[in-house]
Amino acid sequence: MATTEKRPILLDFEKPLAELESRILQIRALAEDNDVDVSAQIQQLESRAQQLRQEIFTSLTPAQRIQVARHPRRPSTLDYIQAISEEWIELHGDRRSGKDDLALVGGIARFHGHSVVMLGHQKGRDTKDNVARNFGMASPGGYRKAMRLMDHANRFKMPIFTFIDTPGAWAGLEAEEMGQGEAIAYNLREMFRLDSPIICTVIGEGGSGGALGIGVGDRLLMFEHSVYTVASPEACAAILWKDASRSSQAAEALKITAWDLKNLGILDQLLAEPTGGAHANPLKAAESLEAALLETLETLLVISPEQRRQERYRKFRQIGVFTEAT
Repeated sequence: MATTEKRPILLDFEKPLAELESRILQIRALAEDNDVDVSAQIQQLESRAQQLRQEIFTSLTPAQRIQVARHPRRPSTLDYIQAISEEWIELHGDRRSGKDDLALVGGIARFHGHSVVMLGHQKGRDTKDNVARNFGMASPGGYRKAMRLMDHANRFKMPIFTFIDTPGAWAGLEAEEMGQGEAIAYNLREMFRLDSPIICTVIGEGGSGGALGIGVGDRLLMFEHSVYTVASPEACAAILWKDASRSSQAAEALKITAWDLKNLGILDQLLAEPTGGAHANPLKAAESLEAALLETLETLLVISPEQRRQERYRKFRQIGVFTEAT
């Protein structure tokens, strides 16, 4: 992960914090110019900035968490793979379409002595890269590539790590003509039969069937500022109220945050992020993910393949269970 200094990209709710940090820089510059000791005042202001940052990021609304999940500098699948794997060989193509979908990447890696397959959605860093990667919205070929890699992992008894970060599958006319719905449905069915341990992690935005296409696993992990939803709040608001501007209301109703999913029994493990979000300290976020993946993998490896398949099926059958009042 690159550590070069870049101008920060501020979210709306971060502006009070940015103003305070700007004030600290101004005071420090004035003190240096005039050779005045203001270390006590600066220390007090920095303490206040840290406290304010903590307050902001521990009380985010669902709509604000979506902004964090979509942050342009949030670590991506390739960032995490580079940080947590000892070796990495990317594999390309679905062996059917003759193309390679850049919105979904995958390959073979070494992880703490284990040969594993890692794959996930990949967004771009700038406009040009985002266009090339279709903003992380995979085509049918991307999901077929993912299934090819998972079949490879199953054949050679390799664990599978998937990283979810997409607003949804590509919804273009060409995608429908190429069988988008069938490709995702096929993955849903086939992932249930795999003997390999499967650990899925929502690292950013988990949207609709595009997320589910690589989201059937033995365990679901999720970063605390990530979201996982049946439809984007904007789409939900447009469908329900014919008004996309009511997306904040939709975000509340959809129960899309990691805390909501944990309470609903869908999420297995919530991963804490550095204060300010994963983009504020990508290496620390990667360390958290690496530790969680290793612990979860060691737990799954002691279970027989048959038992893993049964528990995977049972896990998904229990989602959405409800009791009816008499």
